[in-house]
Amino acid sequence: MHLHDVWFVLIAVLWTGYFFLEGFDFGIGVLTKLLARDRTERRVLINTIGPVWDGNEVWLLTAGGATFAAFPEWYATLFSGFYLPLLMILVCLIVRGVAFEYRAKRDDERWQRNWEHAIFWTSLLPPLLWGIAFADIVRGVKIDASKNYVGGFFDLLHGYALLGGAVFLALFTFHGAVFASLKTLGPIRERARAMATRVGSVAAVLASAFLIWTQVDSGDGRSLPALIVALAALAAALGANLAGREGWSFAFSGVTIAAIIAMFFLALFPDVMPSSLNPAWSLTVDNASATPYTLRIMTWCAGIAAPLVMLYQGWTYWVFRKRIGTQHIAEAAH
Repeated sequence: MHLHDVWFVLIAVLWTGYFFLEGFDFGIGVLTKLLARDRTERRVLINTIGPVWDGNEVWLLTAGGATFAAFPEWYATLFSGFYLPLLMILVCLIVRGVAFEYRAKRDDERWQRNWEHAIFWTSLLPPLLWGIAFADIVRGVKIDASKNYVGGFFDLLHGYALLGGAVFLALFTFHGAVFASLKTLGPIRERARAMATRVGSVAAVLASAFLIWTQVDSGDGRSLPALIVALAALAAALGANLAGREGWSFAFSGVTIAAIIAMFFLALFPDVMPSSLNPAWSLTVDNASATPYTLRIMTWCAGIAAPLVMLYQGWTYWVFRKRIGTQHIAEAAH
């Protein structure tokens, strides 16, 4: 296996980590409007991800940086062709971070309500846009012989891509509902389990249609096992949630996300960005990669730094592992 193949796998792992971790905190942000009934319950939901949401975004920065260094041609085509949706995601992430930090800075109902609206919308839009972007990448976009994207923004919006966006949104909301049931106490925990059942059922229908479409359109023998694992894990997550086994349900929903991302990358390989105009113009792990010397340096750096970051992040989750409920929120602490 060549180093560019190794880095293709590592980038897939980074995106998997990002969507697994950021997926449930996007879901929590959406649930602040769908699940919480008052300001105290919204505070409970926000507190479940308060210590970890910013660390989850490190995986996105690492995935983007690794793509830039390991596959500069892929990075250039992706970030220029998908400039508008990626800019919208970036703005959402900035506003979302500010909203988490500023919401409690003033004891004013209107102030807090406006920031809560911001948390909801900036948690809803990124999953939708990420789903659209990844669906377009897998299916192929208009790339010319010079490796430039020559389509427009609305070329990215078609039935398959919009279904991908809906799948990401439903799946992340389900992931967040399961996480909420795992991290909360009392009535909000029971409602989170009921919400997970409803949203998970919708996610199962959408994901089944989308993954089968992906397999028929872009998949092969490599991607088929990932499709089977994704659907089986989603069914297991729903079953575990109904049985009140929240930890297992969360683990299986995470496996679902990991299997979907694995299916995407298995369907792509050896391409990293297929051309819908001419398959010969597609970006591949070979023609889009950096030099072998660059990849060797990156491999050594990643081998040293990545385990340390993962250990620290795992320790953070362990420290803040306990459940919380409305009884832990002081009357004036909103």
